[in-house]
Amino acid sequence: MIVNAPDVLAQVTAAVDAYETALMTNDVEALDGFFRDAPQTVRYGVAENLYGFAEIAAFRIGRAGGSPLRERLRTEITTFGRDFAIANVEFLRTGAKQPGRQSQTWLRTEDGWKIVSAHVSLLQGGADQRLAP
Repeated sequence: MIVNAPDVLAQVTAAVDAYETALMTNDVEALDGFFRDAPQTVRYGVAENLYGFAEIAAFRIGRAGGSPLRERLRTEITTFGRDFAIANVEFLRTGAKQPGRQSQTWLRTEDGWKIVSAHVSLLQGGADQRLAP
């Protein structure tokens, strides 16, 4: 298995960048298009657990104003073979003091690269377990 084949890495990087653009412009149709339309697709958000594409799409429609604006601080993408990738993004929401994290699992399908699992969380101040007494 080849890790980070340059052409595959470029494809997934382009998909992750396009997802970020759609997220920041609240392009709901494009956002839906990035997720695999299947009952097995999962998205854990900051305040919601969504199981299946239908729940994810309903969340997007019901979300007033879209995602809070944010700046990406770091993006790490790793591809495994030609059909599987993970993307991890560290971001800072406008006006926030603590960064957030986004993890996505991407799968190459007949319809192109699709997210099959996603998780978004916000760091909580003072919650780093490595610093516990």
